[in-house]
Amino acid sequence: METSLVPHWRHNIYLFLTSQFLSGITSMVVQYAIIWYLTKQTGSATVLSLATLLGMLPMVLLSPFVGPFVDRWNKKGLLIVPDVIAAIFAIILSIVGTLQATFPLWLIFISLLVRSIAQTFQMPTIQSLLPTMVPTDQLTKINGQLGMVQSANMIISPALGAFLFAIVPMNYLILVDVLGAIIGISLLTFVTIPEHPVIDEKVHVLADAKFGLNKLRNTRGLWAITMIGAAFTLMFMPAASLYPLMTMGYFHGTVGQAGLIEVIYSVGMLGGGAIIGLFGNWRDRMKPIFWATIAMGVTFGGSGFLPGNQTGFIWFAILNVLAGTMTPFYSTLLMAMIQQSFPPDQLGRVLGVLNSLTSVAGPVGLIFAGPLADAIGVEKLFIIGGVGSLLCGLAMWLMPSAREYDQQLQSRLATDTLTSEIKE
Repeated sequence: METSLVPHWRHNIYLFLTSQFLSGITSMVVQYAIIWYLTKQTGSATVLSLATLLGMLPMVLLSPFVGPFVDRWNKKGLLIVPDVIAAIFAIILSIVGTLQATFPLWLIFISLLVRSIAQTFQMPTIQSLLPTMVPTDQLTKINGQLGMVQSANMIISPALGAFLFAIVPMNYLILVDVLGAIIGISLLTFVTIPEHPVIDEKVHVLADAKFGLNKLRNTRGLWAITMIGAAFTLMFMPAASLYPLMTMGYFHGTVGQAGLIEVIYSVGMLGGGAIIGLFGNWRDRMKPIFWATIAMGVTFGGSGFLPGNQTGFIWFAILNVLAGTMTPFYSTLLMAMIQQSFPPDQLGRVLGVLNSLTSVAGPVGLIFAGPLADAIGVEKLFIIGGVGSLLCGLAMWLMPSAREYDQQLQSRLATDTLTSEIKE
């Protein structure tokens, strides 16, 4: 889809990023509030792991089948309808919390599940529509700027969430999600999103999921990177889901300090996203991806060796600045490579399968994470995650197909561009 079909693409994409920024803040405020509520009420690693597990399952189970609909259905509708459904469940949860003294755990879990299903549709939709809204040579930078928007959300949301959590009853705080849905939908109505002719084709769910899987498997280097990413998730996710317990349990901190760690990590992500957004045209993006994986392993694993006191918490905060800075170099650069590897009308199906494969290991790890953390200590899971990240980074570098993937991709894109110019 040529960007020339979308007049004033810069104005259009920045309006879209603004809508994601404003609606994302309110959604994340509620997400943090729910996790902190569970941490404060139960103090259980098993409960937190189960909450995270429910948040990941839709991504694993539904992503391969969501892709075909993303490629064919109206993109704006796929962004709006899930927000409406999530807002309805937020209202239900708020009403029940008002009528009862405490929130039933089962209803909180259902609410988290619905929010995750909504995100399962929205994430590949956003990822697949970006290449249709901006020129190819600006894609890495715009992905970096999207990462900055998401990081800004993650900076503001924990701080705002911790403040509101302290002064606003939980049953009213949940309604912030409804406000976010109204803001996001209102702005999105003014955004122009290109659609593809394939939108009216009949969806064959299993055949299309198989199509996406075959496309990914036949892209040799990217397939290796995907498998390494799945292993990375298996090692990294269990401890990442227990950040609030690490702060409030191991370091004996407060909800405010749990929010501070989220803010600090996100400030680092914002800095990393800013670097990518300004200087995003690397000749070989696999090199920064490799070093980001190594750096995350060192900082994450190092956190597990810190003493369980306030001095340890200060060092934990410092390590999270570094880890946050490196995170976009892995996620953002990898997503830009994926987006450039497939035609826009196939991207939704490929991303659906890819998101499922890289996420499937998360629930497997989370099943054991809660009981294991309750038994050996949450800090030990950080050590395990750090060692696992280092091994994944090493594997990525030792496999030539993965290490050289971006060089081959950029060479192919340059050839395609030259061929297209000659034909014109």
